[in-house]
Amino acid sequence: MSNTSRRAIQFALASSVALVAGPLVSRLPFLQSFPLTLWGVTGPHLFRLIVEFACLVTLCILAVLTFRTMPDNGKGFSFVRRVFPPLVAMTVILIAEKTLRVAGQPLIEQIGPQQYFFGYAAALVAATLWLTVAWWLNIDRLDRFFSPHAPSRSRTQQEPLFDSTMPIGDRGDEPTQSISTSLAVSHTGTPPTTLGRYKILKELGRGAMGVVYLGKDPTIQRFVAIKTMRLNDLDNADHLQEMKTRFFGEAESTGRLSHPNIVTIYDAGEEQGLAYIAMETLEGTTLKAWSRQPNPLPVEQVIPILATVADALDYAHQQGIVHRDIKPANIMVTKDQVVKVMDFGIAQLASTSKTQTDRVLGTPTYMSPEQIAGKKVDGRSDLFSLGVVLYELLSGTPAFTADNLSALLFAIAHHPHPPITGFRTDLPQALTKALDCTLQKDPVHRFRRAAEFSHALRISLRELAA
Repeated sequence: MSNTSRRAIQFALASSVALVAGPLVSRLPFLQSFPLTLWGVTGPHLFRLIVEFACLVTLCILAVLTFRTMPDNGKGFSFVRRVFPPLVAMTVILIAEKTLRVAGQPLIEQIGPQQYFFGYAAALVAATLWLTVAWWLNIDRLDRFFSPHAPSRSRTQQEPLFDSTMPIGDRGDEPTQSISTSLAVSHTGTPPTTLGRYKILKELGRGAMGVVYLGKDPTIQRFVAIKTMRLNDLDNADHLQEMKTRFFGEAESTGRLSHPNIVTIYDAGEEQGLAYIAMETLEGTTLKAWSRQPNPLPVEQVIPILATVADALDYAHQQGIVHRDIKPANIMVTKDQVVKVMDFGIAQLASTSKTQTDRVLGTPTYMSPEQIAGKKVDGRSDLFSLGVVLYELLSGTPAFTADNLSALLFAIAHHPHPPITGFRTDLPQALTKALDCTLQKDPVHRFRRAAEFSHALRISLRELAA
């Protein structure tokens, strides 16, 4: 059951209680002769007023929560979302008036019957006009809800999850398609002019889930990268819910993190049939540009970068978050030489992740054996992936290769990696040992924490300088 459904049920129950709780309470025997008087109202009528208005306050709170969790998909839900507040206002006004007329006559007398009924009529007319205007302005959304759906695609394209801050032309990996069954979502319509409070300036790139825009927050004059996913194109409710869960999982997981080497998430929401995440913009180069090159980077440059990534991952792991898709394309060195870990798009909270035997999430070349097996993973899985990245940056070739995807997955799970010394003879012994430790098949034999790997890398750097 979705959050919206749960909130709607709670709201309906609160409405029912608001209608019947007051009369039931006022009939309790011990209240019939209760000697309490307030505002001229005595005994059971006073308790009825208190209970009824407590129910109305609860009703308003639940209405706000229901409104905030209701999706804005540009169709039926958007229509309900627009007319929901005036409907709630009318409900509250009607219940309050009925309660006062039955139990609060002394209060009405104090206010003055004429003034009271004039105020009641004005409030009811205002709520009615509000509902009418909301209905009229959003009738097109109701039309779209009942209009026939566009025909389904005959084919869904599997693409790697895009990197929101990746420069154009620097997306994707060799057989590094996401094994996760993700529905490719196109965005062929006119780009929105705004999303939430952000003004859309231009398109930055496209990926399997949607489009990335450059946006600007006019309030504080800040530029942001806005990752979007079009919801209207997903007719299958199960796929829609899965994609939304994964999409907002990125915002939830990364938004909880505050670290100088992890991309910052500012905001997330739904509007105009789009789910969006606003994050910091970055200018720089991903490690993909330096991997698989005939002339690898000098080791004294590689070690500090990977040690910084390990520190950032250690911080995330301590917050209960596993990245699950560490690869060169998700690590950027900005123009200011700041290392940034990006795209927690398939990260899951480690404390709530479940064993999955039917699918795996990640990029095949960099996945750990336990991730391939669909087992529950922790931070040591990210360490294995980071070890594969280190191996590739040092050697210019992947740690595991095969002719096809099945053979590649089998090699990762069962075959040892070729010794790095076969490619580089200038590596410190401490670095070789640290690399071999991260690439152990059994996570028990790897470093327990990313911080330990970072420490080992820095020791190897000192050994290199000695």
